[in-house]
Amino acid sequence: MQASIRVPAFAAGVTALALTFGATAVQAAWPERPITIVVPTAPGGGNDAFARVIAQKMGEGLKQTVIVVNKAGAQGAIASEYVARAPGDGYTILFGYIATHGINPALQKLRYDPVKDFKPIGMLASSPTLLVVSSKLGVNSVKELIEKAKKNPEAVSYASAGQGTAPHVTAELFKMVTGAPMLHVPYKGSAPAMTDTLAGTTQVMFPSLFSAYPHLPGGKIKALAVAGDKRSEVLKDVPTLEELGVKGVSVPQWYALFAPASTDQAIVDRLNKELNVALHDPEVITKFKENGADPQTSTPQELGEFVKSEVARWRKVVEAAKITAE
Repeated sequence: MQASIRVPAFAAGVTALALTFGATAVQAAWPERPITIVVPTAPGGGNDAFARVIAQKMGEGLKQTVIVVNKAGAQGAIASEYVARAPGDGYTILFGYIATHGINPALQKLRYDPVKDFKPIGMLASSPTLLVVSSKLGVNSVKELIEKAKKNPEAVSYASAGQGTAPHVTAELFKMVTGAPMLHVPYKGSAPAMTDTLAGTTQVMFPSLFSAYPHLPGGKIKALAVAGDKRSEVLKDVPTLEELGVKGVSVPQWYALFAPASTDQAIVDRLNKELNVALHDPEVITKFKENGADPQTSTPQELGEFVKSEVARWRKVVEAAKITAE
């Protein structure tokens, strides 16, 4: 009897010891080679810039090179699926954002699940969405824009970074709430959309602050409002749409890191630790703020709950606004 009791107890102790040792060994041995952050957009945009800043700092903490690779297409779905199917060894992680883990599930038939196929690592930053207009349009307020669009719908078109992107969804929300008709002109990315808005080829755009900020001093575009819950620290004189009576058009653009679902939690926790350390670095904070973003930190669990809420939110928004991917 004593032997039959002692053997399971001993085995349980060995199992517990092995699990503890295994987790410690994973942390001690990893990373042994470069880590890749996959960015779902083309080089040169906001996502790419933020990823490269954080990759450098995380690399210092991890004592390993962190590489940024761009895999653009399908509003981030191509890169997301690629990472979801990657080995869960901690060497391939995703720079996710509002489209990949918020809007896309409501608009596309995805071959990845934004919740089940990933382990959240942590939040990275958020950036407000702006309402900007070409100076050639001749309006100086949101009220004037709405009036002009209602009087002459054919005279007002808005540019977006593509079907289903945050600028597209924000514009459709604005149209739904205000009743102001505007023609949608989708582009392949925020850069060409901004180029045509600056030229006056299109008249309106809802870009991230990162995309718009460098062009505001030139006077070719004007920021009329912030599509967010609060004013921007770098554009304190620009009111929110909420302040101007346009309710429910709040689309803060957020950015976060994700690992494949099979990734060891010890590795995820290490990545989260190094990410949060990097986000408190004064140099990182300065670079983010210069590009119109506020660093945001979280635990993996907090990010996981946030993603679930975003998926649910955007399903409701897309259905209400009757937004389609095509």
